[in-house]
This record gives sequence, structure tokens and C-alpha cells, in this order.
Amino acid sequence: TEAIGLYNIGQTCCLNSLLQVFLMNTHFTGILRRITVPPSASQKSRSVPYQMLLLLEKMQSGKQKAVCPKALAYCLSLHRVKLFVQYDAVQLLLTLWNLIKGQLTNPELTEKLCDLYTIWVQEYMVCQECSFETKRNSNMITLPLSMLDSSCHLLKTLEECLQCFFCPEELTGQNMCFCEHCGKKTPFMQSMKLAHLPQTVILHLKRFCFRKSASTHKLCHYLSFPQVLDFNAVLTEEQCQTDASEKASWQYELFAVVAHSGSTDCGHYCAYIRSITECKWYCFDDSEVCQVLWDDVKCTYGHSEFHW
Repeated sequence: TEAIGLYNIGQTCCLNSLLQVFLMNTHFTGILRRITVPPSASQKSRSVPYQMLLLLEKMQSGKQKAVCPKALAYCLSLHRVKLFVQYDAVQLLLTLWNLIKGQLTNPELTEKLCDLYTIWVQEYMVCQECSFETKRNSNMITLPLSMLDSSCHLLKTLEECLQCFFCPEELTGQNMCFCEHCGKKTPFMQSMKLAHLPQTVILHLKRFCFRKSASTHKLCHYLSFPQVLDFNAVLTEEQCQTDASEKASWQYELFAVVAHSGSTDCGHYCAYIRSITECKWYCFDDSEVCQVLWDDVKCTYGHSEFHW
């Protein structure tokens, strides 16, 4: 009946934040509750979905303010996921996704998991010398959105980032591609069109860039995002490859924000999650959980004047 925190067992704030987002998504936990329990103790200790289910049940049955994710962390270590290190949230998210998907033994549940998170796009490549065109379908779990446009200018809103992601890009110079018709490397025009959106869309704000010294720099500038996002209002007809019935369901309500404070070398993660049952926002900061307002969530937009 209450939101439960997760104890930090040594630089696990990133893992804790991602786990809270997974386990607060009732569509995901509906899949988790239907998994087949591994038969042996050894298989149970190595099963990421099973250990996540045990953690969920522990969080829902206990009366303490937080529980310890030690068994799940140990399970992840068996799959060569290093503990006690700094992680990028998307890197760890994709690791968890691959482990969960790979260990589901029921094909129906695997399909449901993919339907819940998988984004489909069509990639187009057009030779600028002979107009030879190729296209391929590809899928992704997150939309990785740059916070800089093609001229390295700072983007100010999430909508601008989305528009920039689907804008055509000319590949010239060192980025030229080999054209089968021309028999040589030529300039290409690359573009992507959105084909399908799942029930839960994960947008990844790439708050980093690389300097000439090869060091990674964090982009901390202000970038706003809405509580309700309509992809139809953001993207043009040329940026979508789908029918009207598909596009009719392209309106999304913000469910969670995984936020990072600090630099690229060190920092801290916490998660802001909107309870589907209560329609209230909560801040999950490891073992500490408190109810917050939308104004608190907006502090994750960035900017040095904001402190969360």
C-alpha cells in the first residue's frame, strides 16, 4: 500500500532507480508474475526475472520503508554485471533488458515483453549521385535523443530533440558509404521514419558530448519535457511510416524520469515515478521515498539553479 525504497549496497543507485521504474510499471509486473519458477536452487539464483519477482514480492509484503536487493545484485554478478561501479543508466537498462528477455522461457511472455517496450523504425539510405535507395526495418528499446542539433547548437525542448532525431542527415567526407550501383564510396542521405511505438516508450536524453581531448563532457543545460507527449503533433508526415490507426494511439503520458546529478565521472541517480493507481508523483532516492509535485520533477530539466 506504500512505495518502498531499495537500500544502496554500494554504488547501486543507478540499479535501484531502474528497478523501481520496472517494478512500478504494472504492465511489466503482470508479465513478471506469469513466469515459470526455475526448478533448482542454482537456476533460481541465476534467473534475473525470478529474482526480480522475489524482490517485488518482498517489497509488497514487507512493512519496512526499504528492502535490500542483495540477492538480485548477486544474480546479476553471476552474469558478469559488475557491482560497485558507476553505470550509465541506459547501458545498465539494456543489460537488464537482454537478461530478462533472454531468460524468459515462455514465448508468449517474451512476445508480450517485446510488445511492451520495442520501438520499430525504417532506415532509408539514398545515394546522392545515382539516387539508389535502400531501406531496412530495425528495432530499438530506447530512442537515443541528442541534445545538440547538426550545427552543435543546444536544443531546448524534448520535442525539438525528437524532431532532430528524425531529420535527414547527409553523410559526406569520412562518413560516405559504399554504393553498389556506383561501385565506390559516395555521399548518402540518411533518414529514419517512425513505424511503430510500444505501450511504454523509453526516451534517452544523451546528456554527454566528446571534446577534442577525447574526454566526455556532461551537458547540463535546461531542457524541458511535457507531462503529455503526442508524437503526431511533434513529427511530420515525412517522419512517420505507418497507417492512421497506428498513429491514433501515439499520445503518451509521462510515467517516470531517471535523473542523474553530478559529472560524467561521478554522481548519483534517483527516479521520479508517477503511481498509476494513485496518480501521484514519488521520488525514489535509494531507501528514501517521498511524495513530490510536478514542480519537483521539473527540476530534472537541468540548469545550475535547480537542485533536487
